[in-house]
Amino acid sequence: MRRAAVLGHPVSHSLSPALHGAAYAALGLDGWVYERHDVDEDGLAGFLDGLDPSWAGLSLTMPLKRVVLDLADHVEPLAGAVGAANTLLLGPGGRVAVNTDVHGIVAAFREAGVTSATSGAVIGGGATAASALAALGELGVRAPVVLVRSVARAGRLMPLGARMGLDVSLRRLSTAPSHVAGVDVVVSTVPGGTDELETALDRVSGALLDVRYDQRPTPLSLAWRRAGGLAVGGERMLLHQAAEQVRLMTGRTAPLDAMDRALTEALAAS
Repeated sequence: MRRAAVLGHPVSHSLSPALHGAAYAALGLDGWVYERHDVDEDGLAGFLDGLDPSWAGLSLTMPLKRVVLDLADHVEPLAGAVGAANTLLLGPGGRVAVNTDVHGIVAAFREAGVTSATSGAVIGGGATAASALAALGELGVRAPVVLVRSVARAGRLMPLGARMGLDVSLRRLSTAPSHVAGVDVVVSTVPGGTDELETALDRVSGALLDVRYDQRPTPLSLAWRRAGGLAVGGERMLLHQAAEQVRLMTGRTAPLDAMDRALTEALAAS
């Protein structure tokens, strides 16, 4: 048996078991199982210490994406630069912290036809915002704007951006309409609503990825489309980051079509 799981707190809402389970079935990995465990920051170290050699890897949701870096034997450069890892690979070489969120964002944009960009913005200042900055950098954005409700709380993104070679500027969310109107790509990472932006959007020309997938389409995506832009659903990021996790944990190319079908079914059921 080979085991993997998603950890987080809360974690009952996670669709990762459906995605990874579908991948194992399509790949014929009959001895693989993928589980779900509710683990908080204080419990992560103990959980990791209790794992046996059958474990291949872990998917990590909030609030574990930062604390796992201190518990890994090796941190891949991208995860180190971003300051967050959503994947922990387990094997003879020890625990390796990896970030596939960046891959997921870039792949979601490219799937929608956005292969490069010169200007961009990120809405929100948490761990996913750091991954969004790295993704915009991969697409070609060198001076992204980060739009937040509290500039002071998002201050950590400035040195993170500099580490990634980006010239990050922080602006209040209330000024978002003027900053997103003409940019090529925007990533919204806030879990709640963005009413002040949705009601103020007038005309946009770029592409938006709202990482939320609990509501499809999200109110921000609807407002973005009405204003003339391209909106990409957050479930596409979820799919592509999970596919990269499957590749890293199993060593096999992820069966994207099978995972996509499983995701559609899981979203419809939820």
